[in-house]
Amino acid sequence: MLAYLWVAIGSALGGMARYGFGLFASRMWGDAFPWGTIIINIVGSFVIGFFGTLTLAQGRFPVSENLRLFVMVGICGGFTTFSSFSLQTLNLMRDGEWLAVGGNVVGSVVLCLLFVWLGAMLAGEINQLKGA
Repeated sequence: MLAYLWVAIGSALGGMARYGFGLFASRMWGDAFPWGTIIINIVGSFVIGFFGTLTLAQGRFPVSENLRLFVMVGICGGFTTFSSFSLQTLNLMRDGEWLAVGGNVVGSVVLCLLFVWLGAMLAGEINQLKGA
């Protein structure tokens, strides 16, 4: 149960950081291109890869499982889910699972784009309903 608390606290902090950086990026570079999101995803991917490797049991700075959950699932997950996707894809690459790598990339990127479009289309139709 304590693990859930660590994840919840980390998620809240990561989400707040994402929101704050998103506002900052919007003010700095405008909204024409999602620079904030791209930078967030890049930073989150770096953090989960760096921290996750450095703090393994056989790593240079091993830490408790709760601290790993706090940073990797909580903060990185709240900041960006792309970091988890990136780490999982890297692990598949390290294992030589190239078909799974392709499936994960295509599934995560193409299918998510398709479904965000489908969701937006459905919501647009619901928005058009009279009396709603």
